[in-house]
Amino acid sequence: MAHKITDTCAACGTCKDECPQGAISEGSPYKIDPELCIDCGACVAACPTGAIVAE
Repeated sequence: MAHKITDTCAACGTCKDECPQGAISEGSPYKIDPELCIDCGACVAACPTGAIVAE
């Protein structure tokens, strides 16, 4: 199951830098490509606002 970035995203880029698959793209909010996401949770742990949840 891929993760999803919610509207509480501050667009800081921390999650993008931590994603080992390059599945996160910039935007407001940032977006996670479910085809690339391997559900490792690195982005969840890195997010300072808690904006990333399991989909």
